[in-house]
Amino acid sequence: MRDPRDVVSYAEAGVDLDVAEALTARLKSVVDSTRTEGAGGEFGAFGGRFRVDGATDLVASADGVGTKVLVAAAAGVHDTVGEDLVNHCTNDILAEGAEPLFFLDYFACGHLDADVAEAVIGGVARGCRHNGCSLLGGETAEMPGVYEPGTYDLAGFIVGRRIWDLPPKSEVRPGLTLIGFPSTGLHTNGYSLARRVLFDKLGLRPADPFPGTEATVSDVLLRVHRSYLKALRPALDEEAVTAMAHITGGGIQGNLRRVLPEDVTAVVDTGSWSPPIEFEVLGKESGLASRELFSALNMGVGLIVVAAHGRERDVIASAASEGIAAFECGRLEAGTGHVRLAGI
Repeated sequence: MRDPRDVVSYAEAGVDLDVAEALTARLKSVVDSTRTEGAGGEFGAFGGRFRVDGATDLVASADGVGTKVLVAAAAGVHDTVGEDLVNHCTNDILAEGAEPLFFLDYFACGHLDADVAEAVIGGVARGCRHNGCSLLGGETAEMPGVYEPGTYDLAGFIVGRRIWDLPPKSEVRPGLTLIGFPSTGLHTNGYSLARRVLFDKLGLRPADPFPGTEATVSDVLLRVHRSYLKALRPALDEEAVTAMAHITGGGIQGNLRRVLPEDVTAVVDTGSWSPPIEFEVLGKESGLASRELFSALNMGVGLIVVAAHGRERDVIASAASEGIAAFECGRLEAGTGHVRLAGI
């Protein structure tokens, strides 16, 4: 039996998901108090909507890449986190039926290294090009004393236009099928846990081989967060999608339940896919139970689509058009607005 002292929890690594969820609930009234006539959408959705006129429904989102920036800084690889950021934000507004229009970045550091900043923003620009999004501008902030030497933070702000009129949440009904879209690794969450396990506990360095692979630790951890915009465009154009959940912080349970009505439960078949080796290693070496791993990490699934009735093949074919092997991963049942992980 594993010694409890050897278990590395996400909270012990510095991230308490319960506190974050409680804060979200506390902020609802604060956010609601600012709503103006054009504001739309539900609090807690993947993006916030704003109607400019009768024909233009804007969707906006803001996010960062978390402590993945510390892995990038330790590895000396700075040209991928910017692309991560744009793809992450693109997926968030995609879940609301929007394609991106423009993007703004915020790069903050203790001491400005022009080469590092250029590499980071170059990644942002590459992500914008890939997603058909204009990089309108941004902010570079140099704040010695706030950030340690050699470290930086990165955030982004995206605005898109809602062009796919997804059904209301009330149409997410029992009998519909869940389609999983594979991730390219951890994407942009779970890095506090990964760093604690790989660097602190196992003593690995970015250039060392990742356990069980021929790739380096930095190769595995710095894989770019996948954008699903192009892979879902055909399915969205054909009205084959009822809802989408971008699987980020909080894992499958925390994100999929955001699209569920209170009388529907999503049953996810965790045996329908095999998590890539990085998730196996983090699970084994952290000592965490499967349920907590699924809360901290995406476990190899970056997006879950609720397919329209009888349209599962269309969604899977849409993903295949971009080389993504999507798969059926569960179903919706009558229930209580929660997600049940079958098989763990």
